[in-house]
Amino acid sequence: MQGKPYTLPEPAAKLLALLPAYPGSWLFVQALNLALARQLPADVRQRLEGKRLRLRLDDAGLAFDFVWRGGAFRACRPRAETDLTIGAAVHDLLLLARRQEDPDTLFFSRRLALEGDTELGLLFKNTLDALEAPAFELAALAPGRVLARLRRDARPRR
Repeated sequence: MQGKPYTLPEPAAKLLALLPAYPGSWLFVQALNLALARQLPADVRQRLEGKRLRLRLDDAGLAFDFVWRGGAFRACRPRAETDLTIGAAVHDLLLLARRQEDPDTLFFSRRLALEGDTELGLLFKNTLDALEAPAFELAALAPGRVLARLRRDARPRR
């Protein structure tokens, strides 16, 4: 990427920073579970169990705190310590999630910060690298598709 990386305009960032943390974390994990939870291999799920994670949107002044517990991501209230904090600008995180940029490039250009448990950070990076398709396809989060998936998941299993 040439020039200065895109960041949110300051007025938008100031407005977003006023939002309470927990509802945002809850909404974030709903999308995360729809987009990513099913793609996680069993060994990754096991390693994530009970780990406190934070996604920090540096230019927006927001942070989402969550934990992997019982086969899904769960929102949690912010605490000072986390096992892993992932931080970047909103635009860079979207590029990462949509696989338009790789974690190494963002990390070594100092646009992605991984703080805390080094092994957990490597697990995060390697898991993203191993995903078959982009984790966040906005079309997959369209209301009709989400409702169809929820109906399918609610069917009794045989």
